[in-house]
Amino acid sequence: MAELLTDDQIDTALRDHLPAWKVVDNALVRSVEKPTFMDGIRLVATVAQLAESMNHHPDIDIRYRTITFHVSSHDAGGITDDDLVLARHIDTAAG
Repeated sequence: MAELLTDDQIDTALRDHLPAWKVVDNALVRSVEKPTFMDGIRLVATVAQLAESMNHHPDIDIRYRTITFHVSSHDAGGITDDDLVLARHIDTAAG
């Protein structure tokens, strides 16, 4: 099982590498608004493929053109390095 990150480690990662993300209820959270519903669905499909290849899956909420990602390590009970890696991949996919 992956080791939980400290609050300081998470704060540093958000400040230095993941400025679009915030912490909510022990998860990294980011919303992305795409120009169309189908653009949002394509983003979800891309992230789903990435997540599957990592065997690390985010919770995804689709509200028309706004996609919200919740990334955490459920088995560890919070945020781990795996979550930071997935969040960076989501940032890349989101453009």
